[in-house]
Order: sequence, then C-alpha cells, then structure tokens
Amino acid sequence: MNNFNVFTISQINFYIRSLFDGDKILENVFLVGEISNFTDHYYSGHLYLSLKDDKSVIKAIMFSSYAKRLKFKPHNGMNVIVRGRISLYEPTGVYQLYIEDMQPDGVGALSLAFEQLKAKLCKEGLFDENRKKVIPEYPEKIGVITSETGAVIQDIKNILNRRFRLAEIVLYPVNVQGVQASEQIIEAVKAFNEGKAADVLIIARGGGSAEDLWIFNDEELARTIASSEIPIISAVGHETDFTICDFVADLRAPTPSAAAELVVPDGEEVLKHITTQIAYIKKLLLNMIEEYRGHLKHILSSNVFKSPSYLLESRNQKVRELVERLELNYSRILLSKRERFNVLAGRLDVLSPLRLLNSGYSLITKDNEDKIIKSIKQVKPNDDIKIRLGDGMLNCKIKSIERKSGINEEETII
Repeated sequence: MNNFNVFTISQINFYIRSLFDGDKILENVFLVGEISNFTDHYYSGHLYLSLKDDKSVIKAIMFSSYAKRLKFKPHNGMNVIVRGRISLYEPTGVYQLYIEDMQPDGVGALSLAFEQLKAKLCKEGLFDENRKKVIPEYPEKIGVITSETGAVIQDIKNILNRRFRLAEIVLYPVNVQGVQASEQIIEAVKAFNEGKAADVLIIARGGGSAEDLWIFNDEELARTIASSEIPIISAVGHETDFTICDFVADLRAPTPSAAAELVVPDGEEVLKHITTQIAYIKKLLLNMIEEYRGHLKHILSSNVFKSPSYLLESRNQKVRELVERLELNYSRILLSKRERFNVLAGRLDVLSPLRLLNSGYSLITKDNEDKIIKSIKQVKPNDDIKIRLGDGMLNCKIKSIERKSGINEEETII
C-alpha cells in the first residue's frame, strides 16, 4: 500500500477539472443537440438543461449573465447550436457544458423570439380586431413619437401641413434605436395618455435591419400600446417590415409617410365636400322659401283676406245657430224638469199631513214646543197646548185628563 498515492475525492476532482480546463479544445467548443430537462430558474436567471443526440447526453448550464442576452426562450425539444466550455463541477464530480451563447438550429434567434412573442400575445387577445380603437376622422392634436432628427418627422410634418393644416402636431422626441429606445417610447405613450395630450398617436421609424427594428418587438411596449386609451398608429420600417408593435396597434401604416396620409383627411377634399354641402343646403332653403311663399300667397288670396267681414259674418252666423240650439235645448230641459216637478209635487201633496187636517184631523203640540203630543202621558192639567186644524190654530188649556181603561170605559185621572 505504501507504493500507491492515496487521494481524497476533492483532490481527484480538482485534478480532473484541471485536465478539462487545460485542454484548449474544451475551453471553446460548439455543440449541436436537442434540449431536454430544461429548467428556468426565474429567481437567479440561470438556465439548466441537457443536450442530447440520438446516442448521448451532456448536462449544461447557462448563467444569467449570458442567458439575459438571448432573444428567444429555449424549451424542451428545441434543436440548438451552443458555444461554451466543458469543465468538471467538483462538488458532484460531474462534467458539464458551461454555455456562453445559444442559437436556434435552422432558424435565427430574432425570428424565433418574434414568433414566440407573437404567438403569446395573440393567444392573450392583444391582436383582436374587436379591441382596436377607431382612429378619429378629424383629429385636432396628433402626437408623434419618433426621433426629432432625421427625415421621418420632417416627412410627417410636410404631409400633415399639406393635407390638413388644422391639426396640431405634438412631437415627443425619443431614440428609435438602442438599448433605452423601447423604454423611452413606453414613457412617451404613458405621458400622452396621462396628460390627454393628443387625439391620436403615431409611433414612427424609418427602415432598417431586423436588429435595428427589434426594439419595436418589446413585450412591455406591446402591452403599453394595447392599454393606451388614445388610438395608436404604428408606422415602423418599410412596407415589408412587420413588428409586434404593428400587430398590437389600432392601425398599421406601411411607412411613416403613409401614417401621415391615413391619420388626417385630405383638406382639399374636405373643403370640396363642405362647399358642396353649403350649395345643397342653400338650394334646399331656397326651395323651402319658395314653397312657403306659394303657401302664403294662397292664404292671402282666400276670402278671409279679401273680405275680412266675410269671416266675421260667417262666425256670427255660427254663433246665432249655437244660441238658437242652446235656447231650444234649454226650453226642452226646463219643460221636462217642470213636468217632473209637478209629478213629484202631486205625490208629496197626497202624503202631506195638511191634507189630513182638511179632512177633520188635527195636530196637538205644547205651547212652547214643536213636539207632537201622542199620549196623555205627555201633558198634565193646566198645560197650555196648541191644536192645529186645517184652517187655523187653537190655543187651549187642559182642564182634566181622562184615560181609557177598557172598551167603552173611561177613567178620569184628575
């Protein structure tokens, strides 16, 4: 045993790692393979994965400093070409690939990232036509978000001044290329919305390569455009250039100049239309005046205006007829009521107590009361009473009271 060197695990792993790190071939290798066991550690930003072909697998890691440069999102099953170094991870004794760069195999990274973001936002409904806002027909203020230098802003100003001078141009200068460009455009859109400073916005940039236009494929910018209360026209690049900004905007213009053409009407055409409408309204009013003039002429030619007494006589005749009808109806009603009164009076006379008095009956009341005396119990001797007959009144005094005690029998009380 003394003839052998005994190493610790750490020592042997360190030795093997030094072999890997000292190999010039392994310090910068290019590999092609299919991603599997992919894990995205969102907190740290590191990417963990395996690369495999039809026979072998190698573990790999891409640290966040390199991963944040990717223009696309890796996923399981994607074929990629990677560049990095191969070394040993001493704690586990496993060798792995440390990736520094990654590109999709067979398609560009920018193209893949574009399609991935496009599919994501489309699924969320950000491209739906029913959420797009209508561009105002006659905007008073037009916000333009672009570089304050260059031909784009000059072209837009020239076209707007030529087509519709009533519109005011509000420029918000931003960088349209570079790392900070998308952030500046986002700030501009938010500023216009917070201040309600425009009726419509134009985000514009001239042509360029895919890399030059890449800032308009920013996800945060797309969501800012989608949430804008002010309608937005995207005018980025040439007619053949498409960006995420184009899909999410309320209207896409093939070029900045085309955006200026689309955002306002042709002032000359508007003036022609107004002139035509004024002529039409004038003609319509003249026709109405002529019609009313004829109607007035017809009225003035009537008998009323020719002879006012004719109308008065006609009305007098109508009044006389109404008075005659009123008198006739009044006489009929009065006669009917009189006949009805006579009938009721006859019925009342039949039932009248006075009629009975004329037949020999009488009504007896006390001298100072109107209550009729019906029983001897209501009076006493020496009471003054009144006896009413058919032709007059008798004032009497009671001398005595007799009560009937039976048939043909009388009893003197007092």
